[in-house]
Amino acid sequence: MLLEAIYYFLPAYIANMVPPLFQWLPLLDTPLDFNKKFRGRRIFGSHKTIRGILLGSVFGILTIYVQKLLYNNQFFNSISIINYSEQVLWLGFLLGFGALFGDSVESFFKRRVNIAQGKPWFPFDQLDFVFGAFIFSFLIFIPSVKTLLIIIIITPIIHMSFHYAGYLFGINKDKI
Repeated sequence: MLLEAIYYFLPAYIANMVPPLFQWLPLLDTPLDFNKKFRGRRIFGSHKTIRGILLGSVFGILTIYVQKLLYNNQFFNSISIINYSEQVLWLGFLLGFGALFGDSVESFFKRRVNIAQGKPWFPFDQLDFVFGAFIFSFLIFIPSVKTLLIIIIITPIIHMSFHYAGYLFGINKDKI
């Protein structure tokens, strides 16, 4: 069940991880909020960019496309909770875009409570993209309650582990 949940949610996980990896790419480095302010504070901050939303959404689609290609393999078929032989590219987009949308909404609230961008805000930093991905992907597919709970419980552990790895590789400034 754990592996099935992680495999299903992989497009959202990948989409959430991709934007920091492409910070070096100046293309579309425009902030989503276009540097506008709301009540004296940036709406999202400079880390939420058009490039990040686009790349995350594209990588969500690419991830589900790879899952679609792997679906004929017995192992990957056995851990699939959806039928990847059907039209699933929209689900990849919704999981990817939803993850980044949720992260942006969390960033909006983070600015309102005066937490600097890039600073941790547990548990919201670990679950913001999960709920965004859920909300958007529910338009096409609603997993079982068990799957949803597994994703909610395991994601903070996965998120903090990858964040720490990013710290070790110099991608993230903070350990958690």
